[in-house]
Amino acid sequence: MAKESAAKQESALIVGVGPGLSASLARLCAKQGMAVSLAARNTDKLVSLVAETGARAYACDVSSPEAVARLFAAVEGDTGVPDLVVFNPSARQRAPIAELDPEKVRQALLVSCFGGFLVGQAAAKAMLERGSGSILFTGATASVKGVANSAPFAMGKFGLRGLCQSMARELAPKGIHVAHFVIDGGIGKDPAGNAKLDPDAIAETYLHIHRQHPSAWTWEMELRPWVETF
Repeated sequence: MAKESAAKQESALIVGVGPGLSASLARLCAKQGMAVSLAARNTDKLVSLVAETGARAYACDVSSPEAVARLFAAVEGDTGVPDLVVFNPSARQRAPIAELDPEKVRQALLVSCFGGFLVGQAAAKAMLERGSGSILFTGATASVKGVANSAPFAMGKFGLRGLCQSMARELAPKGIHVAHFVIDGGIGKDPAGNAKLDPDAIAETYLHIHRQHPSAWTWEMELRPWVETF
């Protein structure tokens, strides 16, 4: 009797990769034995992370429907439909409301909110046929609390949270776990371990949510250092 084929390698696609949380996620997923795909507007900055993790890098402008479609087609062709998709991009425009440039605000919303829709839709289309997978969205304090001089960021993050909530209710019964993370504080390595969220610790939490049993799924989680007020 022929041997049964080995189980398919689990795969992760991280969109909007930078040196902080996304890099920590890439390292953790690689250590877990996943096939890791990284997407960013500029892939030149990913060279060292690709070398470290063995990941594949893809250029993608998340505000472009065509670019997102090409990204998922390429990833599926290389490693199959991702088991985990993480959306990390965001864009800020800081200024008093009367001084904001409408075009810059539009561009910020295209990245932080419309881009989330495009990536979430593409991930859902790919996962629905299989009936499983996790789609995780990175939010911020601005997802639940708009602050002065930061209206575009709040608009984008509020919209992303609403998208995630709607997707979670629609897709959970179909086997797809959608979750949103409120990152309430600055991310970075803090020698004292107090004032900032350690990106490695956040990554561990993301993976935990991805691994949750469907009888006890989380749709939203807040993360903050213990010194952060809320």
